[in-house]
Amino acid sequence: MLTKYIILGIYFLILFFIGIMASKQVKGLKDFYVGGKRLGYWVVAFSARATGESAWLLLGLTGMGAMVGFSALWVVLGEFLGVCIAWFVMAKRFKYLTDKYESITIPDYLMSRFGATAHTLRIIAATCLAVFVVIYVSAQIDATGKAFTSFLDWNYYTGALVGFLIVVAYIFIGGFVAVAWSDLFQGLLMLAGLVLLPITTLFFLGDGPGIIAGLTAIDPALTSIWGNTDGGSLLSFCGILGFLMIGLGFLGSPQIFVRFISIKDEEEIVKGRWVALIFTLFTCVSAVFIGILGRYLFTKVGQEPTAVLGTGAENVLIMLVEHVFPPIIVGIYIAVVLAAIMSTIDSLLVVASSAVARDFYQQIYRPDIKEENLGGLSRWVTILMAVTALGIALSVAYFNEQRTIFWFVIFGWSGIAATFCPVTILSLFWKGYTEKGAIASMITGFICVPFFKFVVPQIAGLAPYIEKLDVLLPSFLMSMLAGYIVSKMNPNKELEQQFENEVMKMK
Repeated sequence: MLTKYIILGIYFLILFFIGIMASKQVKGLKDFYVGGKRLGYWVVAFSARATGESAWLLLGLTGMGAMVGFSALWVVLGEFLGVCIAWFVMAKRFKYLTDKYESITIPDYLMSRFGATAHTLRIIAATCLAVFVVIYVSAQIDATGKAFTSFLDWNYYTGALVGFLIVVAYIFIGGFVAVAWSDLFQGLLMLAGLVLLPITTLFFLGDGPGIIAGLTAIDPALTSIWGNTDGGSLLSFCGILGFLMIGLGFLGSPQIFVRFISIKDEEEIVKGRWVALIFTLFTCVSAVFIGILGRYLFTKVGQEPTAVLGTGAENVLIMLVEHVFPPIIVGIYIAVVLAAIMSTIDSLLVVASSAVARDFYQQIYRPDIKEENLGGLSRWVTILMAVTALGIALSVAYFNEQRTIFWFVIFGWSGIAATFCPVTILSLFWKGYTEKGAIASMITGFICVPFFKFVVPQIAGLAPYIEKLDVLLPSFLMSMLAGYIVSKMNPNKELEQQFENEVMKMK
């Protein structure tokens, strides 16, 4: 146990060192929220990917691999396609426009893109962002508590509080620069840890064909890419589509796209895209196979995985690490799991803080205040948002002991994605998109996520299909449709021409 604490101590000291070094570069609001727009591609690529993965990769996706087997690879394909489109199709155009508009936040970009004069668009965007980001952060704090409980036998609430305090401390010191550089460090930990574990386990087992046969004996559906033995049912199709559509969240989520604002120039995006794709492929495939190997090792024929691997099979990575590695390596994997969680908490808190400090306070209530005078406020707003997320996490843990990290995170992820991704896509590629259309898109996406999560499943006969499909795809489509219809009803020819001219300059 002492070895684990020593390794954790070293990990936390590195984070604080990064925060202290980063604090020397923070001189104003632009530095605190987007690193002064001068970050290189290695930092941005790792930061974007570490932020996009979070606890759901280390604990959620590994658990999903244990629960459903090879069909979890559809999640990998969905993520890979989402990251590919974001970096190859959207990033350069988004970077060009945000630089032209001198944007610091996503609401900044939207206001300039539509030439908005009233604050309606900014208020809606900032409100939606703050709400769902806080939910998402609360899911990560929940995962922190579970990680400390599983690895160190701590009380859940103590673990959640300790993780929360550590992240808030280095964000408070160094802002976005600390977040980005710590994400690089934590992303490297995640990559090495995830790739190493299944390779080591295979050497440990030494019987590839026997693993497939063993999985088939436990449950034939585990070795089916379709998720069941019939292969062609509507329910199976909905499940695959739900897994694939998780990748939609990479097409404009603010916590990811703010990295494109922070990168030094468009050429850095060209270099960073390959780093992002390789990271995604290696980490996600490894996570699924960790779950599959754990299911083979720890469960028997006819045995429910949750009976051995915990709720949602979320203990599978922890059990596998302790099964194949000595204690000193186990200590490193505790740091790997915490890296995945904290790399997302820190990024989300900075984004949520920007919505309040920049978009509400500075842009709406105090437009006369200078940016260099907002540094202190930004830090305290970050703490306030973090405390709110902590309260939600602890409340959910108290009232719902059967929650799973995978679906808790996915709800927050889906809320952000359905609210902002359709707006980002249409604003980048459709000249006919209008301010009213963007407002309609955001409101629709924001409302549809809880509607499809809690209301639609109550309709007789739909519950199994919605449960498999989940909320992101229908909410995303409704948001796109609302934006299209409202924009068509209220065209703005002057805005269309202006956007067309801007795109032509970019080419």
